[in-house]
Amino acid sequence: MASVKDKNRPAAEASTAGTPVKHTAAPGAAPLTPVDVADQLHSAAIHLLRRLRVRDRESGIGPAQLSALSVLVFGGPRSLGELADAEQVRAPTMSRIASGLQRARLIRRQATEDGRRIRLTATAKGTKIMWEGRKRRVETLATALASLPENEREQLREAITLLQRVIRNL
Repeated sequence: MASVKDKNRPAAEASTAGTPVKHTAAPGAAPLTPVDVADQLHSAAIHLLRRLRVRDRESGIGPAQLSALSVLVFGGPRSLGELADAEQVRAPTMSRIASGLQRARLIRRQATEDGRRIRLTATAKGTKIMWEGRKRRVETLATALASLPENEREQLREAITLLQRVIRNL
């Protein structure tokens, strides 16, 4: 899907074939603005996740179910409504997703103490699938990073620290 930046950028500058375009200020040109950096970071993050997500097919679970299961595994138990909010879908949609996960024995429904709500919890099988998927994605990324010189990997580590600060401000 083309982003707003791609629609406003000349065709020669827009990313092609899913490859992010490197944008830097030309020597003597004005420095990149926060919007320029945000635009590049947004594009790079999307491209990175799309390429790593290919490894998720090996789990045998669809993207919507994997995403919901990920919230439960890495974020802890949730009510159906909380999970729907986290996944930015409506409750009926999440109910169908959760039912599929329950049929596959990847989650279980548990009554809360007051008996009025249900908590969705990942099962051991669901947790194992998510950790295996995460391991595949991390290994794929590590293989790509191994091709970089050590000083560039260090630059990325420093950039991650900055990125984590930015995330806290969102």
